[in-house]
Amino acid sequence: MAVIAWIKNMNFQELFSVSKAFIRKPQYILTTYRATTQTIKICDELYAEKHHNNGKENAFRHALWNYLICKQCYSISGSLQVVRDWSDHITSLHEKLSPNRKLAKAMDLHNNRIGQHIFRIEENSTEGIIILLQQKMEQAVKISEEKSLVNIQNELVYIED
Repeated sequence: MAVIAWIKNMNFQELFSVSKAFIRKPQYILTTYRATTQTIKICDELYAEKHHNNGKENAFRHALWNYLICKQCYSISGSLQVVRDWSDHITSLHEKLSPNRKLAKAMDLHNNRIGQHIFRIEENSTEGIIILLQQKMEQAVKISEEKSLVNIQNELVYIED
């Protein structure tokens, strides 16, 4: 979903929650926006509409989104932990506000953390990270219940093919 369309669909309380996050960290508004639009552009080019479903392409998108948020915000903060916390906060807020089922939210949160983890351990170009995430897509684990996430640490997960 386009960022502007997502914002237009928010009710007052949702808009207030997002605004509050950015008021606390205004230096990340532009970088988070750029990371989000870059993610959507890459995923649209690679996977068309498939990344909007709950398959491997969606797992890729969530991991890439978090990686790019961390990467873009790192140029401002210079702290791995600060950008990881920011990425986790803003993408968790997105999940809280989205109309997904419980299992889909858990899947997205898990894949978000994979992207954050990759940022902390990988020194690579965005193109290199895309290749790495595409390789991880091949190994992605299909889940059918939330409790199965406990046993899956560093793999992308998805719900449907």
